[in-house]
Amino acid sequence: FGEAPNESVSFVDAGMPGMLPVINDWCVKQAIRTGLGLNAQINQKSFFARKNYFYPDLPQGYQISQSNQPIVGEGYLMIDTDEGEKKIRIERLHLEQDAGKLIHDRDPNKSYVDLNRSGLPLMEIVSYPDISSPDEAAEYFKKMRVLVRFLETCDGNMDEGSMRCDVNVSVRPQGSTELRNRCEIKNMNSFRFIRQAIEHEAQRQVNLYDAGGEVKQDTLLFNPTTGETKSMRSKENAQDYRYFPDPDLLPLVISDEELESVKKDMPELPDVKRLRFISEYKLSDYDAKILSQDKDVAHYFESAVGTEKKRDGKTVANWMISELFGYLNKENRTIVESPVSPENLGELVDLITEDVISGKIAKTVFEKMLESNHSPRKIVEENGLRQMNDSGEIEKVIEEVIADNPSKVAVYKGGKESIIGWFVGQVMQKTQGRANPDQVNTLLKEKLGQ
Repeated sequence: FGEAPNESVSFVDAGMPGMLPVINDWCVKQAIRTGLGLNAQINQKSFFARKNYFYPDLPQGYQISQSNQPIVGEGYLMIDTDEGEKKIRIERLHLEQDAGKLIHDRDPNKSYVDLNRSGLPLMEIVSYPDISSPDEAAEYFKKMRVLVRFLETCDGNMDEGSMRCDVNVSVRPQGSTELRNRCEIKNMNSFRFIRQAIEHEAQRQVNLYDAGGEVKQDTLLFNPTTGETKSMRSKENAQDYRYFPDPDLLPLVISDEELESVKKDMPELPDVKRLRFISEYKLSDYDAKILSQDKDVAHYFESAVGTEKKRDGKTVANWMISELFGYLNKENRTIVESPVSPENLGELVDLITEDVISGKIAKTVFEKMLESNHSPRKIVEENGLRQMNDSGEIEKVIEEVIADNPSKVAVYKGGKESIIGWFVGQVMQKTQGRANPDQVNTLLKEKLGQ
């Protein structure tokens, strides 16, 4: 991505005579890894085929793909809906070559072709028609993105084209199970546009049927500016591609040992991690989901909780979600770019737990951590932020506040006990927020009650 047009083109992808393709071992393993993540059947014997069609972005005149027996068979992906979890069945995952990129908006009379992407290995994942709404489609795509990022089989960068989807839309009368003609909207790379495109296309098809017309099986493009779909070409059927076994590539056979090797290297998947966070760290489902949907975030959380000295998971989660994520979102940074290391965040939680600082002082310390990346203990000592826990010291301050405000004391004695909050504020102000708030509350009630 980002290179000048046609700077990264191999002889094979340019369709030069006599150039023979070679199977990429690493990509085969990535496909198996993704298939396992999709709870899918791995076909230990699969075949490559030639998918024949003429298009300027495909110099060979055919695409190497998989037809009858792909590397990954049926599986499923669970998504969250308003009605609860829903299973979206996966029909297959197959390996194929990517095509180049056609550019039509540079010149009114010409189209340009960039072959940099041509021949790159693609995993194409095909679902069964189990998705029933634009929201479900967007949620499915989001969940798929989380999964492939976790598995490190795709970076998921939709704006760079490394993850995109073709959306197939068909409508049917309420109560009917018959799937009518579908239209395919190509190369969608935004959750918002996926929703908009489906809503528009579904309504277009409904209007067409209501007017007595028929939906033609078309390939469409979505215009995000107008929010409309338009026909690009008529939709081909499988027989139009004249699939036949690729004579240059032998059948792909995966041994038991190779399959086991990939299985052993599989990470803990997001849904499993979420359930473990709930049971092991007593997190809410909401917090566990936020912390388990990104590999780096999950690793940061568990590093902050620690292994030898396990900290309270809920406290660590609260600091990450409310304070750290707030800062990172504002600065448009990722968790790996955080100026606060997980070890330092864990140490901050320790200082609160050990009563060295209060929760309020901790926010001041955290702000200084963002600026300096120093350890919280060092910041506390250098800035004199250690919590005042000496009851004698706190008592002296309380007595001063009471002596200076007889009218407020009279209000408290008159039955308005809620005014104690005002006294707490005065004590905290005089101690620059360092007094232990629990001790302040306890001692104030004693003194005011005398």
